[in-house]
Amino acid sequence: MSNPFRDVEPSGPPRVVIVGGGFGGLSAARALGGASVRVILVDRSTHHVFQPLLYQVATASLAPSDIASPIREAVRRQRNTLVAWREVTGVDADTRQVFFTALDGTTQWVRYEYLVLATGVEQSYFGHDEFRPFAPGLKSLTDATAVRDKLLGALEVAELEPDPARHRDLLTFVLVGAGPTGVEMAGAIAEMMHGPLRRDFRRINTATARIVLIEGAPRVLMSFDAGLAKRAHDRLVRMGVEIRTGVRVETVDAEGVVVGGERIASRAVLWTAGVSPSPVAQWLKAETDRSGRVRVQPDLSVTGRPEVFVVGDVAYLEQAGHPLPWVAQVALQQGRYAARVIAARVAGDPSPPPFSYFDKGNMAVIGRSYAIVESGRVKLSGIVAWLAWATIHLAFLPARGNRILVFTQWVWSHLTHGQQARLVMERPPADQTPGAEPARGADGQDSR
Repeated sequence: MSNPFRDVEPSGPPRVVIVGGGFGGLSAARALGGASVRVILVDRSTHHVFQPLLYQVATASLAPSDIASPIREAVRRQRNTLVAWREVTGVDADTRQVFFTALDGTTQWVRYEYLVLATGVEQSYFGHDEFRPFAPGLKSLTDATAVRDKLLGALEVAELEPDPARHRDLLTFVLVGAGPTGVEMAGAIAEMMHGPLRRDFRRINTATARIVLIEGAPRVLMSFDAGLAKRAHDRLVRMGVEIRTGVRVETVDAEGVVVGGERIASRAVLWTAGVSPSPVAQWLKAETDRSGRVRVQPDLSVTGRPEVFVVGDVAYLEQAGHPLPWVAQVALQQGRYAARVIAARVAGDPSPPPFSYFDKGNMAVIGRSYAIVESGRVKLSGIVAWLAWATIHLAFLPARGNRILVFTQWVWSHLTHGQQARLVMERPPADQTPGAEPARGADGQDSR
């Protein structure tokens, strides 16, 4: 094993290693910009992604670059911060070492005085990982572009399908999970199919697409007020979305899904249900909740490890008798708080009071110009809620350039009702028809 950070090993300001460049990790790194520490921010990507808008990349409303920005750019003014593009594979809390895989596959390590783990969550298939190849999730830009390929690819295949009877199956889109991601995706797909996209195809009518939203719970948006969830449900139904609640998916394969004993044929099944924490608890051998999140102290440190902090979706902390939700605002506030605790310790100042989450409310958008917002006693729906949603999301985008790009795209999209990022990156499927001959160009060569 090697240590590529030997140049920061000599005595000097304490080293703070931050694992994860998402909301929690990046907010912690930024908050430590003026502290007397040396920060090493490690992430397996070179960019920070604004995950709440991933569904708009998946539905071709935004390009990947619209909601992502280089991590190095975000901390470029911080002379005490080093960014490392590496995949962390483990932590030895006894020796205070973080291990990661180098580009050549070898194992490397770095020591720390303080450690902030903000590794987030992964898609969970509830013990049915065999569903994964047929039902992509939505947790990264790679996921979003794969979903976009799946949606647009289904339309392209249907356009050249000679049997009109098969168009129904090819134009059936199934979403498993009716939380905020599933609801937002279903609304975006419905608008996508009913918009100008219809005029671009000659042999299919995209407006006849069937969109099925499946939820095991009794209703959609279980984390929202029941009245607001009912409004979202009704809005989706008016948009043509078929909603099935109280049922569970039994099988997912290349031909579709089986739900409640019924097979729904579909070439585009999307998984918008369930997440599981990354393996931080295993690294630390720490106590967890039932879902695998690390139980942290009120200052976000790990029991018996005051120099190790866990923030964001992988941390479990109760407030007012309830666990904090898995949302971006929790990660942002916890990242900043952990940085305050570290800075205070390094400076010899009193520690800040225990972490307290300021709940700014829940939001979900259902198509253009309609959203629901719940913040304390305030419950809004419709255009006013959508304006609040749009304003807040623009404000929290990672960089000024992203805000300009997204605002411009939204304005253009509302004027034209179009998708500006309709690119299919995968190769066209081979003709599976028995006896089919490869297409040949004018020179007689195989055009494939």
